[in-house]
Amino acid sequence: MITGSRRALPLVAAIAVTAGVLVLAAVVVRAGSASPVAAPAAGPGLRWEPGACVRGSGERYDLTPCNGGDSEVVAVTADPPGPGACPDDVDDVLRIDGGRAACVRNFLDPHPGAPGGGGGVLRPGDCVALDGRERPCSEPGWYGRAVALVRTPSNCPATTLDTLTFDHAAPGTLTGDAVICLGAGGKVLDKGMCVTEPGPGVVTRSAINRVSCASQRAWARVTGFAESAKSCPDSSERYLEARGAYRPVTCLRLVSK
Repeated sequence: MITGSRRALPLVAAIAVTAGVLVLAAVVVRAGSASPVAAPAAGPGLRWEPGACVRGSGERYDLTPCNGGDSEVVAVTADPPGPGACPDDVDDVLRIDGGRAACVRNFLDPHPGAPGGGGGVLRPGDCVALDGRERPCSEPGWYGRAVALVRTPSNCPATTLDTLTFDHAAPGTLTGDAVICLGAGGKVLDKGMCVTEPGPGVVTRSAINRVSCASQRAWARVTGFAESAKSCPDSSERYLEARGAYRPVTCLRLVSK
């Protein structure tokens, strides 16, 4: 158990981002792009409806006869789409006419909307950066892998190791939830890993510097995560607390030099 000789190093619970800054996987923007998709066109006799076929060229998508299409319209919904408006396996969401959007899926690989693909719907299995944006798991620049998207950290599953929490979910996000539960992988801290001694400027769990346990800079090894310091394993000698996060206490054992 944690004794009185052990000192707590406070951490802020999670990353708070205001609505003016946060943009979580905007669904009316082509995956991987920072600009809205150009308004698609419909040829003679073609309509934006489920089953229609689409051909893409750069940032523009147009309806086309299905013998020449790249992807299929699987749903047409309001722009921006609300939670659950597009099926989970869509690869892109296109802004069309009259305040509508089309959910489309490619006929062939690659499928950016697949878990870890970096586009489409943000959901369990996807990789995200610290700002909440989805990133392809095959490329650098992501912090952790999502295991769930929920409304409060307490709703995260038991496999959660860290959370990204936002004050406001961006309008048009596919879930509307404000907490991303992260499991193992990426830069997320896990049991058995070693860290350097955090300085006074450390305010989030993600800011703790992870190093090899063989490094001269290694200060402590993670022994587990707990609801409180009293719940840390008996071998723990220090702990870090991220107030309000799921299992906010990171339990540590000092590394012998």
